[in-house]
Amino acid sequence: MRRIYEPLAYTDRPIRARYWDRFLPDPAPCYEPLQDEVTAEFAVIGGGYTGLSAALTLAEAGADVVLLDAQRPGWGASGRNGGLVSVGSAKLADDAILRRYGQADAEQFFAAERAAVDLVETYVERLALEVDRHSRGYTFVAHRPDRLTELHDYGQEYTRRYGLPYEFIPKEEMAAHGLNSPEFHGAVNLPVGFALNPMKFVLGLTRAVEAAGVRMFSDTPVQAITPAADGYLLQGPAGQVRARHLLIATNGYSSDDLPQALAGRYLPVQSNIMVTRPLSEAEIADQGWWSEQMVCDSRTLLHYLRLLPDRRLLLGLRGSVRVSEENIAVTKARARADFDRMFPAWRAVETAHFWSGLICMTRNLVPFAGAIPGMKNAWAALGYHGSGVCMAPYAGALIADQALGRHQRPHPDLMQRPLRRFELGRWRRLSLPLAFGWYHLKDRI
Repeated sequence: MRRIYEPLAYTDRPIRARYWDRFLPDPAPCYEPLQDEVTAEFAVIGGGYTGLSAALTLAEAGADVVLLDAQRPGWGASGRNGGLVSVGSAKLADDAILRRYGQADAEQFFAAERAAVDLVETYVERLALEVDRHSRGYTFVAHRPDRLTELHDYGQEYTRRYGLPYEFIPKEEMAAHGLNSPEFHGAVNLPVGFALNPMKFVLGLTRAVEAAGVRMFSDTPVQAITPAADGYLLQGPAGQVRARHLLIATNGYSSDDLPQALAGRYLPVQSNIMVTRPLSEAEIADQGWWSEQMVCDSRTLLHYLRLLPDRRLLLGLRGSVRVSEENIAVTKARARADFDRMFPAWRAVETAHFWSGLICMTRNLVPFAGAIPGMKNAWAALGYHGSGVCMAPYAGALIADQALGRHQRPHPDLMQRPLRRFELGRWRRLSLPLAFGWYHLKDRI
């Protein structure tokens, strides 16, 4: 496999101190590795939100499905994220999407983002998943006073998109909403979305996929994909799958040679999360941060945070560019410094949990869910730009619908256009230090 990050990124080291592990059953769901040869109508590579949703959609339509994962279901970003279900899976602003893709397709994309939130909610309700849901929509906060105009603009874009009102909260009223921090200078509440426990969500999807009859194999990295007369031959370490149709759902944990058609067309980016010990009610009162809203700030390299149901504070951040022991230590220290600045009353609060994972960007700056160029009966979904809890299940369902030859959900053309190749190809990570350095500068000045 030709992956573009350091080998440490593909081990258990980045999740050694992951908070969500306390919600894993004993033993955690893990399936036997693939042995010998099996055949299937559909093969899904990847057992995260994308692959599980795709497999479930196929199986519930009566299809014969095999799912292969290099590790185990939810091992990648689906079991590492902050649990924010919200719109925002593109890195382009609304006006840029309108200019680039036109009014009709832009509106179809906005409809797809709303439908993605609805799909997660449907899964939670239909499968009776206990996911510790909270937060009424989400809250966007200005990290500098000069970002207040941006806040208003964001709220107005949101209203244009969905016809829903936004609520502006000035700095002097934030404490009354349980959002007291010297770091933030105003907020808007936006009513679409919610927060959940991502580990409980991925475990629930895994159980549903298994119950639907999907044959699942863990610890089975696909080492080669070969076209065959009847579809594709997928080679694993100790067995192989023959399938007529292929769906690839590996996102930030993809390999540049599986398949070659996607090489250089996705860019994994490291995301990091820190979680405190439980906060006492007195500590919460001292800081004045008691809101259960999920919150994102106005930085380009954003922070996201929320008070969890057990009264721990979760803080996520972007900006690290390597996966090494030194980088883990440096990023953890930066996260702690950001936390202390945001919540000065909690400077003595311990933060034992810190972990990281790889999200995924595309050069198109919008998610991809479509046919793989040059490959018959093969589809892929990837590139959610940090909003995978919401868009990944939806994109998985979209490519499953395509594989079934049906159209049941909003599926904009912009998500099906062939992915552009990053300019530096296999060396595309070299662009991250310069880009992130510029973003850090923009966020400070």
